[in-house]
Amino acid sequence: MNKIKHFLQFNDFGKDEMELLFDRTKWIKDQYKSYKKYWPLEDRTLVMIFEKASTRTRLSFEAGMHQLGGAGIYLNTRDSQLGRGEPVEDAAQVISRMCDAVMIRTFEQDIIDRFAKNSRVPVINGLTNEYHPCQILADIYTFIEKRGPIQGKTVAWIGDSNNVCNTWLQAAELLDFNVHVSTPKGYEVEVERAGLYNDKHFEEFEDPMDAARGADIVTTDVWTSMGFESEKNERIKDFTDWQVDSDMMKIAGKDALFMHCLPAHRGEEVAADVIDGPQSVVWEEAENRLHIQKALLEYLILGKIK
Repeated sequence: MNKIKHFLQFNDFGKDEMELLFDRTKWIKDQYKSYKKYWPLEDRTLVMIFEKASTRTRLSFEAGMHQLGGAGIYLNTRDSQLGRGEPVEDAAQVISRMCDAVMIRTFEQDIIDRFAKNSRVPVINGLTNEYHPCQILADIYTFIEKRGPIQGKTVAWIGDSNNVCNTWLQAAELLDFNVHVSTPKGYEVEVERAGLYNDKHFEEFEDPMDAARGADIVTTDVWTSMGFESEKNERIKDFTDWQVDSDMMKIAGKDALFMHCLPAHRGEEVAADVIDGPQSVVWEEAENRLHIQKALLEYLILGKIK
């Protein structure tokens, strides 16, 4: 029996696997845009377990399975035995016997790691406090679509060093590009939590304008992520100088793109004229979650398609 492949962190895949995913995403997206039926996952089932609420994650996975001929089943931990104290290990044993893949969106990475160890089918990280690998897959694919290979490029991360930032840092190591990070004091990158092995592709800047200078991508996220709501007022004060505005985009690279994983708070982490402006690709990013995750599901369930 082949070892089950999971996607729990960005670096769970090698560079060749990433290139395969990006190639398959283009092909699968082209079929979708041409209204061509492609049902490789007919009669297959994805179980989606949500402890953290979501719009884009649920819709992209559920619609994606439907478009591949399969079915997506939504479970909220509040409405299942997981919310009543059933051990994660037991839930994994049962759920994985009734489906072909599991996507989990939860809090601690340890929860999804424990589930995967006891699962008979592939497990996908739909978001944890530590990582958001499906989002960065979509972001990188969007850049490739718009500008070509990301190798050697520079991504400027402005704001909180959260799960999305951590995943950009892992991606940079794997795909050989650079990440400039600028955070307020007290919110710096935690290297071990990010899962970094070296700082060859990563540099920190006190001034966010310095981080953005010459960048190919300028990206950010809300200042207060889910689970940190009690810190909202303090964070708004601490992050005041870390808004991505038109001045910052002007000093980025000539063809720089603005990205945001959404939902966004205009007037906080990003100015309205940036997110709604010509350099913004946030809507393309959102759509590409659908297509890259279809390629991911195809690969995890069926393996490499020749």
